[in-house]
Amino acid sequence: MPVDWLGGRLVDEHQWLRPSPRLGAMRRFEVAAATGVTALVLGAVTWVAGSALAGLFVFAIVIAVGVVVAVLIQRRVRAWGYAEREDDLLVRRGILFARLSVVPYGRMQFIDVTAGPLERMFGLVTVRLHTAAAASDARIPGLDVDTAARLRDRLAALGEARASGL
Repeated sequence: MPVDWLGGRLVDEHQWLRPSPRLGAMRRFEVAAATGVTALVLGAVTWVAGSALAGLFVFAIVIAVGVVVAVLIQRRVRAWGYAEREDDLLVRRGILFARLSVVPYGRMQFIDVTAGPLERMFGLVTVRLHTAAAASDARIPGLDVDTAARLRDRLAALGEARASGL
């Protein structure tokens, strides 16, 4: 079952599953909140220290940067994917620097399912796979709770079955 990089895209015969679309909404919310606060603070400081025109200019620049970041965030969210294969789990991510993690089921030590306050507000969780390798960073963000529970249970069962054969 070969996996090839062709034209910057990962191509194989497996179906790639993606995080929930709510992950994009959550990331856009984060960007909007950070952009709004930063624009108001920097614009007000520039207004007070300089002039009203300079304050409005700084405000507009920060908002424009926020819009660009929101567009890039959406592309970044769409780049996440995972595929369950017979012996391992593939996790891909990244736009400019594409990354593919291959996690053999038999090498998994434990699986974390976590959710921060903002993730809980959007009904999302992150599944993180831990292996003996310190450099492994296989995580799947933005899954709904039911999908994450199913994935966690399936990976735990497959991990136990493959580890017993070592």
